[in-house]
Amino acid sequence: MGMRADGVVLAYGGGWLDRAGPLRADPDRITALLTDPRTAVLPLWRDRCLVTSGERLVRLAADRAAAALAAADETVFLGLDGDTAIFAVDLSGHPETEAVRLTGAASTVDVRALVGRLGPAEASVQAYARGLLHWHRQQCYCGSCGARTTPRDGGHVRSCSGADCGRLLFPRIEPAIIVLVEAPGTPDRCLLARHRGAPEGSYSMLAGFVEVGESLEDAVRREMAEEAGVTVTDLAYQGSQAWPFPAGLMVGFRATAASETVRVDGEELVEARWFTRNELRAREAAGRPLGRPDSIDRHLLGSWLAAGD
Repeated sequence: MGMRADGVVLAYGGGWLDRAGPLRADPDRITALLTDPRTAVLPLWRDRCLVTSGERLVRLAADRAAAALAAADETVFLGLDGDTAIFAVDLSGHPETEAVRLTGAASTVDVRALVGRLGPAEASVQAYARGLLHWHRQQCYCGSCGARTTPRDGGHVRSCSGADCGRLLFPRIEPAIIVLVEAPGTPDRCLLARHRGAPEGSYSMLAGFVEVGESLEDAVRREMAEEAGVTVTDLAYQGSQAWPFPAGLMVGFRATAASETVRVDGEELVEARWFTRNELRAREAAGRPLGRPDSIDRHLLGSWLAAGD
């Protein structure tokens, strides 16, 4: 599950499902589960959840899901909740109104808009379904030979149909690091930056994708040097968070800058500055949020503020 090093579960972590890897390879059992009256089906439309008029997630029992299953572009097995099999179906090939009708929903909504109203485990499963169905829509053709690919193993693998290829495609994640950089010496300060395109006065933590051939720690040092001209030491892992939008994994660190000098790259970052805890508390009190409510950056900043001066 996605959690901080102190054991706090972050949004989109804490999923309760048994992902039942061995069961995926039994197509007859997967087919049988689709007609089991205990089975539950989660419908999605173009990465959005289907919800009732009260914005409760639509979860269809197998005997009420026949129309959605028949119309689905893709059906994937997510795992087992005790004796209950959980599937997700993608209705993206239909107009939104048709997806709503097929599922008895009232509307569609992004799962990120529901964070705070969903329990951690429920949000985790919805995000898992979203990421897996998004992957299927992007992998309809083989990148090696161009032939169509077909799903197998409960939707966790796609197989190339090319006679001389047969390549297997697996869902991939895109790891990224996000770093709370502290200034050397006193008073305690942390580094926040304004990214290109962000409104004036809008600051956030520094982050970036891990490149091929890098460790997580290498990526921290490179990104901080490239974007902000900061050399960092004393790297400490803080936690990780599933971020399936569409396929990320956020890995949080703390680090200490070797000096207070900052030189932004002018490309990704247009400004960066050091903030004391009191300055951040004042910004929050003035209605400037410290990170997204569902993101690890909020928790990294919150932990730093809670540590006191």
